[in-house]
Amino acid sequence: MSLVPDWLEQKAKAAEQKTKAKATPKPKAEVIQLPTWTEIERAIPNHLARSSLFAPIARGRRKVHRGTVLVSRSDAVIEYWGDQLDEAQADVWMQAIHVARQAPLGEPITINRAAFLRAIGRDTGKWQYEWLLRTMKTLVVSAIMIEVRKNGKTRLKVENLNLLDSFSLDETTEEYTLKINPKWIALYENSEFALIDWNKRFQIENRIDLAKRLQRLVATSSDKVQRYSLEYLKEVCCYDSPMRKFKEALEEAMIELERLHIIQNPKIELSTQGKEQAYWNRFK
Repeated sequence: MSLVPDWLEQKAKAAEQKTKAKATPKPKAEVIQLPTWTEIERAIPNHLARSSLFAPIARGRRKVHRGTVLVSRSDAVIEYWGDQLDEAQADVWMQAIHVARQAPLGEPITINRAAFLRAIGRDTGKWQYEWLLRTMKTLVVSAIMIEVRKNGKTRLKVENLNLLDSFSLDETTEEYTLKINPKWIALYENSEFALIDWNKRFQIENRIDLAKRLQRLVATSSDKVQRYSLEYLKEVCCYDSPMRKFKEALEEAMIELERLHIIQNPKIELSTQGKEQAYWNRFK
């Protein structure tokens, strides 16, 4: 028979269990972080870079998408909700992802808005600040669903993925706080992303938006020789003008990329099926 009162014995056991709980280390939360790349590069998932998510669209009224299936490769189905996005907004998104790679995904990232604008080749005037704010608001309400299939089986599926998870602006410090959803890691795994030469991107002077669009497409493949049908390029660029005008703009954009040593020997030729296609050699 114990001489220790029941209440005292129960208290001692509770204290012992508490001590053991403190001594047992809690499992660390999984850290989800983007791959690393250099300061002169920006990274975009291949499936997005090949799709019509961002396009060299003309100024004016934008389409509003509600579950629209984007133009993309046959192995990927990408549905999109939000305003139609252009190449300038692609610059903002790629820069946000670039900054986000320095911290675990899901954690808040603080950026100076003036430094951010300079990083995407823009001035820091009032209009530019207002444009950046509008773009951030657009990206935070824009969302995709992507399913990638291989050999008839789903290899990757991500739903309800906003381009930016959240953002806020502190007017006093002139800083943005952004969050990127950890689910984005699925689109960057296995090195399935294109690296964009950021310096050359902002040296583009002719057919700027279309040349930027082609630069992203070139970067999605390491193949030295690249060919794309003009019909596909016109569709993925969301180009509404006649094919004749698109062909003229495409030739000028290819010449611009050749000038910057992004591609070599660009030309428009006939495929073996007798259809027009763009041909070039990737520079490196």
